[in-house]
This record gives sequence, C-alpha cells and structure tokens, in this order.
Amino acid sequence: MVNKMLIEQRLSFILECYNQLIGFAEKTREEFLADKTLIAATESYLRRILESIFDIGRHILAKSGRVDLAQEYKGIAKGLGELKVVDQDLSEKLVQMAGYRNRLVHLYNLVTDEELYHIIKNDLGDIRDFIKSVSDYVAIHNLK
Repeated sequence: MVNKMLIEQRLSFILECYNQLIGFAEKTREEFLADKTLIAATESYLRRILESIFDIGRHILAKSGRVDLAQEYKGIAKGLGELKVVDQDLSEKLVQMAGYRNRLVHLYNLVTDEELYHIIKNDLGDIRDFIKSVSDYVAIHNLK
C-alpha cells in the first residue's frame, strides 16, 4: 500500500528546497555567478529535489506492483506516466530530469554555473507541476 505520510513528507521537503531555489532565481545572472556559495547551494537543493522526486516515484511504483519500473530513474519517470501519476509531458520531462540527476551525481565536475542559473530561471515550473500532480494523485486515490 502506498504510504501517504511518506509521500507528503517528501513533497514538503521538495517544496522547501523549491522555495529556496525560487529565492535564488531572483538574483541577477551576475550576482548568481559571482556567489560560489549560492551556486553550491543551488546544486545541492536541485540534487536533493531530484532524489526526492525519484524516491516518491520509486515508492509509488513499487507499491503499485510495478517493481520492474522502479529500478532505475528513467524507468521511474516513464512508470509515473504509465500509471497516470503525472501526465505524459511531465513524464518526458522527468526522464530528462533523471539524466540530469545522474549528471549532478556522477559528472558533477561537468556541471556549469551557467546551466544551474538557466535551470533556476527557466525550469522550476516542472518541480511545481510534479508537486501538484503527486498531491492530486494522493487526493484522488484517497491514500492513507
């Protein structure tokens, strides 16, 4: 059975990190790129959000009998679309996020300050959409 409390706790954590990134996005490009601590915090919050997104997805898939899709990040992203937890557009974006998560974790030395700034300026809506989709899924399925 899907654990509603676990999902809500993870969503709350994602929202806290998301709100930090929204604040960082208010900086100008020059301010952002000049602040190495802010850049490191951005990378950390973004990685934590992605880990939480895929933890939620893995849990939902495993508890829904789709353990086959819960093994790797891109499979989780596709599985959430197949189960209609997220729409197809967001599922495809989650596949891209899975790739970026791997980049942050394994190819961290190739992540540029510019791309982090681009993400917080242009792509945070996908995180907000994930929070809404999963919250709606929990409510519609009356999870306990």
